[in-house]
Amino acid sequence: MFISLQEPSLYTVKAILILDNDGDRLFAKYYDDTYPSVKEQKAFEKNIFNKTHRTDSEIALLEGLTVVYKSSIDLYFYVIGSSYENE
Repeated sequence: MFISLQEPSLYTVKAILILDNDGDRLFAKYYDDTYPSVKEQKAFEKNIFNKTHRTDSEIALLEGLTVVYKSSIDLYFYVIGSSYENE
């Protein structure tokens, strides 16, 4: 009997971001080419920070993406996936 274990993947996660309380990038890892250039990535990060830093919710739909986020003191953590993915 042969059991095949699949390797874990991040194909459903498009990006992981950590921003400071000014919306500046501390860490960013993009797993696809949704935002291929650094300029586009930073514009997206500013947009997402401006939409989420004043709210208490933890889920947002932005630019056709599902964004799950959490803030802790002066850090903002974001996990971005497709709009078809479950948060």
